[in-house]
Amino acid sequence: MDFDLSKPQQLLQQSARDFFSRECPAEKVRTLMETDTAFDAKLWEGIADQGWTGLIVPEEFGGLGLGTVELAAVAEEMGRACLPSPFISTIWASALIARTGSEGQKAQYLEAISAGTLKATVALLEASADWNPDGVQLKAEREGGSFRLKGRKEFVSDAAVADVILCIARTGDDLVILPVSRTAEGVTVTLTPSIDATRKLYAVDFDNVIIPEGDALETGYRALDAIQQATGVATIALCAEMIGGMQWTLDTTVEYAKTRLQFDKPIGIYQAVQHRCAEMVLFTESARSSVYYAAWALSENDPSAKLAVSMAKAYCSDSARETGNRGIQMHGGIGFTWEHNLHLYYKRAKSSEVMFGDATYHRELIAKEVVDEPEK
Repeated sequence: MDFDLSKPQQLLQQSARDFFSRECPAEKVRTLMETDTAFDAKLWEGIADQGWTGLIVPEEFGGLGLGTVELAAVAEEMGRACLPSPFISTIWASALIARTGSEGQKAQYLEAISAGTLKATVALLEASADWNPDGVQLKAEREGGSFRLKGRKEFVSDAAVADVILCIARTGDDLVILPVSRTAEGVTVTLTPSIDATRKLYAVDFDNVIIPEGDALETGYRALDAIQQATGVATIALCAEMIGGMQWTLDTTVEYAKTRLQFDKPIGIYQAVQHRCAEMVLFTESARSSVYYAAWALSENDPSAKLAVSMAKAYCSDSARETGNRGIQMHGGIGFTWEHNLHLYYKRAKSSEVMFGDATYHRELIAKEVVDEPEK
């Protein structure tokens, strides 16, 4: 069995590394994080020109038709650059659209996403911040041939720049996926303060927003199944991004340990420092193995895919945080300063820790997967 990326996958990843090192240096990240949206249209256009907005979109809808492993390879380099972008939000939405809707709806949205002319996000969370779709309470009341949305969604990533918001609501006992234009009458988007200024979160209020019933992408158990599958894809993209951040933190810390002198000696010669660096290597490489296995399992529709995704996210949630902890500890006082870039990656790791569910949430999912349920 080959545990490494194939040659084409390696070339794809290297092209992503070259692109982001050139187009998204730390200075640009700092500039964008000071804005209300952390979005740069020119940078997004460059990402679209590379074909990455349609990376997992089927070729018949203008995408590259690649798999989750290729997605992970590109997302890892985005994490290395601490990229401010609605990429993961749009990937989540495109994965959801690809699993729902009619052929006409898929063509309408996926072709535009692939071209980079449409950005999208998914509104799932509410006040409970429960990542389980069963926790959705927002009502979509049927009125004639339409749905009426009234309520609030919380922690919606990139909502202020998304052209379409896929709102997960409840109609009766069923879930329904409703595409809503950000500029539709009755939609209000409000910035939510968060630890990671490079990835903006918003509250989205729906005040009697009317959506034609024919616009709904899916309802019932098919909607639930599609949400779970699409969230799995987006979770792997996020985990791969976390690996990139961990690798940057590791590389930066090791270099610092080689050059920082104490008593005329580099601190890297001390065993206590070496132990911390070794732990960071262990965290990073173990996370990489778990994420790329889960990405492969998703691409191959392996029966273990759901379990693998939760295992990868549980491990990455903890290991990205711990890698950041050790990175700051190794840097000492400078690690706490605004001028050093380390805090950007640490804050990204902390926000990513809870996005799509933290380690505790996914360990509960793992337990449910491995324990035989009575109804099974």
